[in-house]
Amino acid sequence: MRKRLPLVVAGWLVTGLLATGAGVAVIDHISEPLTTAGLRPLSAAEVDEALVLASSLPGAPSTAPTVVGGAGSTPSPAPTASATPAADTGKSRVIATMGGRVIARCENGLVTLRSWSPAQGFQVDDVERGPDARARVEFESEETEVKVEVHCSADGLPVHRVHT
Repeated sequence: MRKRLPLVVAGWLVTGLLATGAGVAVIDHISEPLTTAGLRPLSAAEVDEALVLASSLPGAPSTAPTVVGGAGSTPSPAPTASATPAADTGKSRVIATMGGRVIARCENGLVTLRSWSPAQGFQVDDVERGPDARARVEFESEETEVKVEVHCSADGLPVHRVHT
């Protein structure tokens, strides 16, 4: 019996190693690798490139000047969409508040909230998306409630009011 115990232990160790290796191989094959960073933060240059690309898409809201090229570069205006469909007469605006960001669009005198994203520590409580004469979204944290109301101005731009 004493001579078989080391063989049994060795067998269990080999079986455990094979099972672990097979599990890692399967997980590596069907998803992100376990031993390398599958997701990594973007570099400043990659962020700038993505912003320039996103702002050049048709229908993208115009943005403030962005710095392309890193530290010490001079700001250059971000490209704007040069061709918009003829039927697309609406105007969009990004609204940034301490509770979050909202993208609102006015078209034919009616406002629609296209998207909204709460800031860190906030969550969306209530949304009246539109299209309507008025649209609103509420962001709330444990301490603060931020209500963003949007309507269309006479010139067709989204205008907002923030209530805290």
